[in-house]
This record gives sequence, C-alpha cells and structure tokens, in this order.
Amino acid sequence: MLIIITLPTFFVAENTAIKKYLERPDIDFIHIRKPNATKAEVERLLQKIPSQYYNRLVLHDYHELAQQYHLHGVHLNSRNPKPPKGWLGAVSISCHSIAELAERRKEPFAYMSLSPIFDSISKQGYRAAFTTAELREAHEQGIIDERVMALGGVTFDKLSEIQQMGFGGAMILGDAWK
Repeated sequence: MLIIITLPTFFVAENTAIKKYLERPDIDFIHIRKPNATKAEVERLLQKIPSQYYNRLVLHDYHELAQQYHLHGVHLNSRNPKPPKGWLGAVSISCHSIAELAERRKEPFAYMSLSPIFDSISKQGYRAAFTTAELREAHEQGIIDERVMALGGVTFDKLSEIQQMGFGGAMILGDAWK
C-alpha cells in the first residue's frame, strides 16, 4: 500500500497535484493533513477534487467532512482521538513506538503507521527512532505486518527496503512534494 500525505499548508493548484497522484495506479490513498486549517479551507480543497476520488481520501481533521463527502477514511490523532459518531468508514492511526504499535494492533484499525523509520525529510531534527534490528524483531514477532505503514523519511526509492522490513506499505510526505 502506498499513501501520500499532504503538506500541512495549502499551495496553489494543490487539488491538481492530488488528482495527479490519484491517477497513478501505485497510489492507494491521499491523507489530507492540514492541522492549522479551518474547516472551510479543508472543505474548499475537497470540493476542488473530483468526487470520483473521494473513496481514496482520508482526513486527519474535520472528520465530519469525511462523513458528509463519503470519503474513504479518517485518521486519528491527538486533535481527533476518536472517529465521529456513527462513522462506518476506515479508521487509521499513527504510532511512535513499537510498544504503542503492539498495543494498538488489538484495535480494529484498517492500518497503522509507525514513525519515524528514517530521518525525516519534512521535519528538521526528527531522526529515525528504530534500529534495523528492532524493526526486524518487531516483524518476526508479528507486530510489523501488512497493516503497518512505514512513515518518516520514507522516499519513493526506499519502497523495496520498506517491503523487505515487513511493512505492508509506506506513507510519504516530504519526498512527494519536493
């Protein structure tokens, strides 16, 4: 699985860039992550994306828009720790330790991310948090599997390495928008 995460800020013709990624057969989902945006700004972006792609969009904020526009999913975070009442779509979550990931596996998330796997491209000073041996051991224990996406410093050219580590896919932010 390959997921692109939007930049936290808006940019000109972002909807066109999102559409181009969604036209690619190797991109499964786009996560719209705009932590400082208003609901109206996020909704404006959604309205500029052709509705045929809504089933491949996931929101990090304003989850009620995911219900309203029948999007694929919502992503839980500290700002939005629970899906909206009555939500029936996919739910994903970010984890920042192997222990947290092991605990969250018990919950019915469509997928989970683990980060940072590599030094971050988009966040200065955000270093890889795990050794190769720790990741290998987590995979051998069944903690890292097809439901776990690698996040943090992931680039398109590291996708085969991610797969060899046992991840089910990757989430790319910085490399997607440079």
